[in-house]
Amino acid sequence: MARFEFSSEDVVDVSAQGGSTDALYQLGLMYCVGRDVGVNLVEAHKWFNLAAMRGNDDAKAYRLEISREMTKKEIAAAQKSAREWLRCH
Repeated sequence: MARFEFSSEDVVDVSAQGGSTDALYQLGLMYCVGRDVGVNLVEAHKWFNLAAMRGNDDAKAYRLEISREMTKKEIAAAQKSAREWLRCH
């Protein structure tokens, strides 16, 4: 499996342009572990969800893992945010 390294600026730029699967996954990781941003599981779930929708199996696994630490309300907010992102991109 190839490993891609992105800076946070690269990831944000790519995601703003419609997002590659790898960039969406990297955004999920950024928010999940707090790399260059504060830890935010709602944002992490959103980005993992979008990457998972594009076929990233690792994103599916991380999304499931962090959802166990989230409330139903937080998961709903993440899903709503993902839908809004899709409408814009």
